[in-house]
Amino acid sequence: MNYRAFHNIGMEVSALGFGCMRLPTTGRDADIDEHLARDMIRYAVDKGVNYVDTAYPYHDGSSEKFLGKALKDGYRERVKLATKSPLWLIKKADDFERFFCEQLGRLQTDYVDFYLFHSIQKESWHALRKLGMLEWGEKARADGRIRYLGFSFHDDFEAFKMIIDGYDGWSVCQIQYNYMNEDTQAGTKGLRYAADRGVSVIIMEPLLGGHLANPPEKITNLFAGTEAKRTPADWALQWLWNKPEVSMVLSGMSTMEQVSRNIESACRSGVGTFTTSDLELVARVKEAYNGFFPVPCTQCKYCMPCPNGIDIPRNLALYNEAVAFQLFALNKNIYKGVLSKEEQAGACIQCGECEDKCPQHIKIVEWLIRIHRELSG
Repeated sequence: MNYRAFHNIGMEVSALGFGCMRLPTTGRDADIDEHLARDMIRYAVDKGVNYVDTAYPYHDGSSEKFLGKALKDGYRERVKLATKSPLWLIKKADDFERFFCEQLGRLQTDYVDFYLFHSIQKESWHALRKLGMLEWGEKARADGRIRYLGFSFHDDFEAFKMIIDGYDGWSVCQIQYNYMNEDTQAGTKGLRYAADRGVSVIIMEPLLGGHLANPPEKITNLFAGTEAKRTPADWALQWLWNKPEVSMVLSGMSTMEQVSRNIESACRSGVGTFTTSDLELVARVKEAYNGFFPVPCTQCKYCMPCPNGIDIPRNLALYNEAVAFQLFALNKNIYKGVLSKEEQAGACIQCGECEDKCPQHIKIVEWLIRIHRELSG
């Protein structure tokens, strides 16, 4: 296994982290196949993976409970364990402590190495601070139940920058990032901004929910036509590990084969391993993927600002990804849970000002009506 640094805390972590959101099941999401999932996690740890990530809602609350059992027999001591605070359930100051104690019980441990505030966004940041979120976190860190504090994120770059700058005690942040999401959410700008300020960056959704691992034939043929014989998943992972700002790539794995292949990839990873031709190929793959998008938006942002406050490019991007990668469930949650009412497509008053500015001559108003109908349901 290759290791990378959380420079700000002097810790070496495996290039690959094990995410416990997509564990194998026997039916419903809550019904984890515990025998297989335990074997997968222990195999990964035996091969050098030393970071395991879960959260309060994963597998309908079963992930933490399962992990508490899977990390017995000495495995807990061999990993850095991370879980997340369910911020959407926090209504009063005492809730931070109440949910955290429940999580420690589920995980059968008296401390976690990393505790992340789950999916902080601009709409909730100030309210959570007023409830004492950071003060509670510092107290739990002082008494040894939390080693390091961080946050996970699904909002835009400006919100990301505000949160990074709003607290000096962040050790890590977790962002959605892959070669199709360079300009999405925190994006490349956020990756570099956090790294420049000494906050270690953990990557989630490196394969965009597995979709970059199983591309359509047109994409497969592009990869197959190169001298570097990598799988599509390996191309996506190595693209991330090539970047010095990436501290770790977190993957949610559902089969033993995925675990084995991702570990093999991690063992070949490194900064600066991509050639110019490798980077050019990924750029061509990205362009080909864009051809599957129903809305021909180039994200030029000439349509902005919207006089009614709608984030037009983001609405179009959410819909394009939902269609091209069948990410409707995830992007519905982002549309309804991250975008404010004013930013959502449903706030369109059909003035048409955006269409007059669009160099691609997109019928934006019609798309906004459709996007709201399909993502708000």
